[in-house]
Amino acid sequence: MGWKKKVLIGGGITALIILILGLSLGLTLGRRNIKSTFFSRCEKFKEHDCKKLWDLFEKAYVNKDPCNVPMEAYNPLLAEVPFKPQCNKMMFWSKTKDVVHGLTAKRKDCFVTLEDTLLGSVLDDLTWCGKEGSKDTFTAGCPEWSECVNNPVRSFWNRSSAAFADVACGDVTAMLSGSIDTPFNSTSNFASIEVPRFKASRVKKLNVVMVIQKNAISNCNHPSLKNLRQSLDTGITYSCKDVSESRIQECGSKPEIACGACW
Repeated sequence: MGWKKKVLIGGGITALIILILGLSLGLTLGRRNIKSTFFSRCEKFKEHDCKKLWDLFEKAYVNKDPCNVPMEAYNPLLAEVPFKPQCNKMMFWSKTKDVVHGLTAKRKDCFVTLEDTLLGSVLDDLTWCGKEGSKDTFTAGCPEWSECVNNPVRSFWNRSSAAFADVACGDVTAMLSGSIDTPFNSTSNFASIEVPRFKASRVKKLNVVMVIQKNAISNCNHPSLKNLRQSLDTGITYSCKDVSESRIQECGSKPEIACGACW
């Protein structure tokens, strides 16, 4: 074998080794990053065993087909830190995440969303999955939200949305978007998971806040909101108000504005 061929083969083997090491390092760092994020966020909530929560979290999806992790896989995790009813403060949303969280970040005295709870806060905007035959947590190569129904991220949020809605009580608020064609979309988590769990025995009223931004195309008169009213459990009253994004921001920036006077 000529020396040039040996050099080429040797170079190819070296490149392959570097690639394998790089992938291995990337997977290790990805797992460390999500674990460190999980713990750093979790530790902001006092009196909770974050290691136990991490272990329960991993058991839901590790060593499993990433498209075969049902909602129920997270039951032990949710049982460890169940959502507490916060009557008259619970806020739900659909396509208005930034506006909602811009408000709740400053006015937790008024409203709380799923993402303001321990588990919602810890896992917000994260991606994770497992693989059959592996004990690792992966953050790359995971199914997209709509790629398969029972993927780890989608199942977690579906199960959490259901549990959060199950404890809704008193006057409940929902922020919907006036910037989309169908503010109350039957395929959204709000419509398909949360609203059906609002029960008149606990929920007195649903207050819809239609967020009106520049070039809004929908408002409280949109036909889809008729479907929302019809979906409510008998006995739950309903209201809807068009509110500008600037007014919502004002409520967030001025704590002297009473919660009930935000819109």
